[in-house]
Amino acid sequence: MKVNIGFKENQRRGVVELLAALLADEVTLYIKTRNFHWNVEGTDFGELHKFFEAQYEELDEIMDEVAERIRALGHYAPGSLGEFSKAARLKEAKGGKLPPKEMLATLLDDHETTVRTLRDGIEAVGAKHGDKGTEDFLTGLMEQHEKMAWMLRAYLG
Repeated sequence: MKVNIGFKENQRRGVVELLAALLADEVTLYIKTRNFHWNVEGTDFGELHKFFEAQYEELDEIMDEVAERIRALGHYAPGSLGEFSKAARLKEAKGGKLPPKEMLATLLDDHETTVRTLRDGIEAVGAKHGDKGTEDFLTGLMEQHEKMAWMLRAYLG
């Protein structure tokens, strides 16, 4: 059924392209956080294991919300590792052993990168595509990533 929500298909397509890249970044960040949850070692193991779990659970919700926003705009969300790999701007983490501080710093960098990307996306979605709903949605996601970055920063001192 045709979508009739107040802005044209070419505008929605532009928003969906931005959201699809964001979804790929969220998936990459989720997998990286899961990786660190599984592989963290050291004297702070228990605390960091739980901390990473809380963060990947929040990222899981974000991924779902982004995919559902794409669907609400009348498009199909990407769903394969190949699509995510191709669209992601964030880089995967190496597997295996990393020092906990390097894990935390890597995630902090990714969250801060995501915040900057979201700021640019908010501007584009509102000014270029006229989508106030997605503009508001992205603002909420930016605030979530700012909070996760703050928590990571606090661990690093």
